[in-house]
Amino acid sequence: MTGGARDGEGRVVFVGAGPGAADLITVRGAAVVARADIVVWASSLVHPDIVAGARPDAELVDSAALPLEALRPVLERARDQGLLVARVHTGDPSIYGAMGEQRALCDSIGIAHETIPGVSAFSAAAARAEVEITVPEVAQSLILTRLEGGRTPMPDRETVRSFAEHGTTMALYLSAARNRVLQEELLAGGYPADTPCIVGYRVTWPDELLLRCELADLSATMREHKLWKHTVVLVGAALAEGASGTRSHLYHPGFRHAYRAADPAAVGTPKETHG
Repeated sequence: MTGGARDGEGRVVFVGAGPGAADLITVRGAAVVARADIVVWASSLVHPDIVAGARPDAELVDSAALPLEALRPVLERARDQGLLVARVHTGDPSIYGAMGEQRALCDSIGIAHETIPGVSAFSAAAARAEVEITVPEVAQSLILTRLEGGRTPMPDRETVRSFAEHGTTMALYLSAARNRVLQEELLAGGYPADTPCIVGYRVTWPDELLLRCELADLSATMREHKLWKHTVVLVGAALAEGASGTRSHLYHPGFRHAYRAADPAAVGTPKETHG
């Protein structure tokens, strides 16, 4: 194999593969996959087209059934031989990617590492549904979380019910298998029963399923379609079809900022003039 690492030193690049479709990986991420000597990917989570651009002589390691310890010899060899490893992650590595322990492994081995972000399922689902997560005077915040009570411990103060009290847009990962409890906790936290929900299964994959429903029907909808995994749930008033608050200042002709003067004759000129 010809070394693809910079300066001939071994390197691991954690690459965000995006939600599924091969053309949603970043240009930088695709370039690393194409240059890598070793590509580590989980076939259970990453679409095979993502790694199809690897070099013909690259070594592909399917990590779907491997514990982290099984990757140590691979990374040690990359360190010793000056190889480039593309560690391909579904979505964005920083979101439920178990990155801390992988970086710690790299550090303990003594191999350099860096991370390339990726498109996460929540933004892919919003794009596919043609909705805006933040709508002026409706929702200006996004809470990204998972249902507590599963196999991964959650901090005591982080519960779906307490987050729901904010009433803003929420994106929920890793919660599909307990959809009845998820619905109950969202309602108990204060979301109205008619709150719009978007359910995205394997978003941008060939078998993608995108569903709309009201919160009162969330569990029934997910059970009807047998959605237990690979599913992200978006909840919030901003997701309503045709949802609109007041017009944003960003493109209002009466709003002044560093690159544009305000038009004093503009109707409904915003009072704020900060850039």
